[in-house]
Amino acid sequence: MQVDWQTFWPRIVEATGETIFMVIATLILGSILGISIGLLLFVTRKGNILENKLVSMLLNLLINFIRPIPFIIFLVAISPLTRTLIGTTIGTWAAVFPMTIAASFGIARVVENNLISIDPGVIEAAKAMGASPFQIIFTVLIPEALGPLILGLTFVTVGLIDFSAMAGTVGGGGLGHVAMTYGYQRFDGSVMIVTVVLLILLVQLAQWLGNTLSRKFLRR
Repeated sequence: MQVDWQTFWPRIVEATGETIFMVIATLILGSILGISIGLLLFVTRKGNILENKLVSMLLNLLINFIRPIPFIIFLVAISPLTRTLIGTTIGTWAAVFPMTIAASFGIARVVENNLISIDPGVIEAAKAMGASPFQIIFTVLIPEALGPLILGLTFVTVGLIDFSAMAGTVGGGGLGHVAMTYGYQRFDGSVMIVTVVLLILLVQLAQWLGNTLSRKFLRR
């Protein structure tokens, strides 16, 4: 059964909007949580401004436990928690929840890696001037790592587009759902081609925006 494109284009537009919403909502929520975890992971490292071996070890264990799990398996595994908190496992918000959890731990590791690259002398100079840990975090660490961090978040955003497509295959909505329901299950290659092209365009747009913002902050 072939799709009537004259009437199907509105569904494609709607699905594209759902994908963009899932990615942006996840990026915002995941960044808030992930940056917080990444900062805590960095400042509690051995010899750092808020050294705490127990907190550092627990965070590392948690990140190393969550990150290797393939997203499609993670999505299904936490579906009971998603149903409890969101009320359903179908729809965009039901996809945003597991996407946020998975993304936040990836972002946390990106943040930690960027902060590690900061010259320790900069931190020592701030400490010598009497800056508190809170001041060091917000006036030294974050500004110094901002440019590379934007590049890291760009990489994460591309991954979130991939996550959204996988979430769509199990009822999350978006282009992944359209590709699976109208393309794969109905053996309509034209739908698959259109959804793939749109996903590629979204990836290119995300990469361009990330590169542009990163260049501006790196020049500063």
